[in-house]
Amino acid sequence: MSEARLPIRRHPAASFRALVAGVVVLAAAGLASCSSDADDLPYEERAVEQIYNKAMDHMEAREYIPATKEFDEVERQHPYSEWARRSMLMGAYAHYKVNQYDEAILNAQRFISLHPSNRDVPYAYYLIGLSYYERISDVGRDQKMTENALNSFYELTRRFPASEYARDAKLKIDLTLDHLAGKEMEIGRYYLTRKDYIAAINRFRTVIEKYQTTTHTPEALERLTEAYLSLGIKTEAQTAAAILGYNFPGSVWYEDSYALLAEQGLEPQENKDSWISRAWNSVF
Repeated sequence: MSEARLPIRRHPAASFRALVAGVVVLAAAGLASCSSDADDLPYEERAVEQIYNKAMDHMEAREYIPATKEFDEVERQHPYSEWARRSMLMGAYAHYKVNQYDEAILNAQRFISLHPSNRDVPYAYYLIGLSYYERISDVGRDQKMTENALNSFYELTRRFPASEYARDAKLKIDLTLDHLAGKEMEIGRYYLTRKDYIAAINRFRTVIEKYQTTTHTPEALERLTEAYLSLGIKTEAQTAAAILGYNFPGSVWYEDSYALLAEQGLEPQENKDSWISRAWNSVF
């Protein structure tokens, strides 16, 4: 797992001990954003360095919820200062650490909206993606968070391809695509067991057309072979098996496809006019 670093510093009025605290490492599995309920703190006018450095004291002590409140207070009392801008992202990280992902997303989005040209905008996008990514559920459940994570990472890599966060975002894009393909496969297998072959084919077709670089592709081709044979559409079944055999010759899925065809006296044979061939050739 790669690491992303965001420089985090105290206000210049801090002690020497605080200044050497340096950099906080933000692991790819975590980062966060946003603010907390500032109304929890009674209003007491304080200098920006006092508030910000108190927030940093909480961060160093891993007291993240009190830290978010102090970062919010920086924004409330000194909204136009550099430290207010930094507090948005620092508060975001603190929220992430206590799994307050919605708050993290809101603060990161607010940072992007208020400071679109700031150098930390890529980090804010990355933070949004991670806050969705941390809530990805198993394939048996709704995949809205997976889709949101995917879209967020796509936006980051599209807008900031050279940023230090883009590399890890690309890795997570591959993982989210694999997860979404897994969801399609689960539904497709369910339809297949119920002999609803058209519905099953539609799910396996989605894997071939949208997620064919994922680990689920060999099985999707085998399931297509099975479903098409069940419907008596032999040419499509032969094409699915042929593409499977050419690209994944050593897989158990090809062995199964070949056996299914052999039972009916058929062999794998690609049809260039098949949708499977067109979909496959459009990517590879």
